Amino acid sequence: MTLFLKTPRLTLRAFTSDDLDEVVALDNDPEVMRFLNGGRPVMREEVRERTMPRLLGRGFWVAQARGTGAWLGWFSLEPPAGAEGWDEVELGYRLHRAAWGRGYATEGARALVDKGFRELGVRRVTANTMTVNAGSRRVMEKAGLRFVRTFFEEWPEVIEGSEHGDVEYALTRPEWAKTAGPE
Repeated sequence: MTLFLKTPRLTLRAFTSDDLDEVVALDNDPEVMRFLNGGRPVMREEVRERTMPRLLGRGFWVAQARGTGAWLGWFSLEPPAGAEGWDEVELGYRLHRAAWGRGYATEGARALVDKGFRELGVRRVTANTMTVNAGSRRVMEKAGLRFVRTFFEEWPEVIEGSEHGDVEYALTRPEWAKTAGPE
């Protein structure tokens, strides 16, 4: 799999252990984490031992600004736990607040969706967020995903807005092919 992916404004690259400080900073921004853990602080040790091993695995990319190399956050296109192939994947992203509202999330999400369908043999891309997370829902829609359902799960911690449930969005290969350029 390609370790680098370039868009007009982003470079997406594989994670390294040197990204720990950036992930700790990102995961300790209460607004960034609002819809993930209610905005509570995350200990550096937790990021090192629980988050980084996942980010260092397959399907995760650091997002950097092409012009400056600034660390903007990360994107994922990850097969479900235990899956061996890339048949169905989940799209994810987490960006610093300074990168919000500039189209980076949509640009990176579109690039990964295209990569999944063009190069990885993906059949279906999904993405989930809290129903009340309007910003993330807009990114999913701009990346071509369509609303599938609202669902309710039991979470260990109650987050403001969780009473409205979560939403799933998805895009299939045939749906993508209708709007994508030549493969």
